[in-house]
Amino acid sequence: MSADLVWSVIRNRSSFLVKRNGLQLTSEPFNLKNENSFKFSGLANSKAVDITPNKERGVVLSLKSKKRSNQYKLKTNKTVLRRDFRRSSRSIVSQLKQYRPDLRNAALARLSAITKASKTVAVQKKKSRRSAKKQ
Repeated sequence: MSADLVWSVIRNRSSFLVKRNGLQLTSEPFNLKNENSFKFSGLANSKAVDITPNKERGVVLSLKSKKRSNQYKLKTNKTVLRRDFRRSSRSIVSQLKQYRPDLRNAALARLSAITKASKTVAVQKKKSRRSAKKQ
């Protein structure tokens, strides 16, 4: 089916659709900004991008494959990016340059949010004040 036909069917009737406070958001996979729009829809577009946190560390970049769209397990190409933010962002930009260049900023924003949320804050030990010894 064409992407326009799929979008016209799922636009207002998707099970992933969340309507709150005048906003229409989606929780569908392959939607980088969770907006209910054709550009970011992972269900309607044959080429879609998803960035999720990895279990251990880093992120997983998933690209939807057009060739194997009928087979659920094989329709995504997953790449695990375990290095620092700068190298991960460079890898994402280089892969999206040919695939979907219009999603570059949204993908980098998602990467930034995931890496910021996954950083652990070092807890500093409180220094105890010593009272003067009584003699």
